Amino acid sequence: MDVLTLDIGGNFIKYAMIDEQLKMHGKGKIPTPNDTLENLFLAIDDIFQKFHALDGLAISMPGAIDSDSGIAYTGGALEYIQELPLVSQLSAKYHIPVWIGNDAKCAGYAEVGYGVLQDVEDAMVLILGTAIGGCIIQNKKVRQGKHFAAGEVSNLMVDYHDPEQLWFMQGGKDGLLAVVQKHLETEEVYTGEEIFALLAAGNEKVEAALDEFARALAVQIFNLQVVLDVEKIAIGGGISAQDILIEKINQQFTSLFTNPNGCIVEIPIVACQYRNDANLLGAYYQFQQVYS
Repeated sequence: MDVLTLDIGGNFIKYAMIDEQLKMHGKGKIPTPNDTLENLFLAIDDIFQKFHALDGLAISMPGAIDSDSGIAYTGGALEYIQELPLVSQLSAKYHIPVWIGNDAKCAGYAEVGYGVLQDVEDAMVLILGTAIGGCIIQNKKVRQGKHFAAGEVSNLMVDYHDPEQLWFMQGGKDGLLAVVQKHLETEEVYTGEEIFALLAAGNEKVEAALDEFARALAVQIFNLQVVLDVEKIAIGGGISAQDILIEKINQQFTSLFTNPNGCIVEIPIVACQYRNDANLLGAYYQFQQVYS
């Protein structure tokens, strides 16, 4: 099946036609309209016109998404999306099957279907982007939750003194930058690449910052494991491409098991196989499960 896949993000809509060999054709991206639903539909239509003889359309997008009914109840940063029956509207327009799903959950499905989670039944995926996202996998299926919010770890509270301090503020690239700035005693803004270049150059303050960042992640991963008892945790997102980060998270996670912890089991923490294309591949995988 040749399926047009869209990854609607806060800044860009990425797209590609994916075939049964998982090859991507006509890959590209355009800015995401952030003003009106009408302009979003126009953008989707512009992309659709680039392709021919499609067997379906699969969409990854932010927000609370009911994949079974095809309704986007919210759209994350796209605030103009509210209780939108997207599947019925797009399938009526293009006369092909359509599937939609939450972006973090699509990233999870990419690993379940084609990546590092093929060999397990229960797992969790954490996406370290600008902020942080996640999804829970049970019996090789991404858990949706009663309100389609299972695995939305971005909203975990991280300071009981201040309930407004949530994990998404600390767990992603912006959180790493804040820790690095603290250790370097500067307000200079570094990219992720610049931070890891400083680390590779032997900057001890940056290494201390990374240890602190990894420690905070490891503690939350430990807490998640207490509740979920999964077999493996996969970490994706831009900074997960740095092997040193995964190594330090594992080191900090292991250090939490120095005292007896009852039945809590130490599990492997690995990097996701798919990063920038994960949402597209996950949407394709789930489309195949539903329509094949």
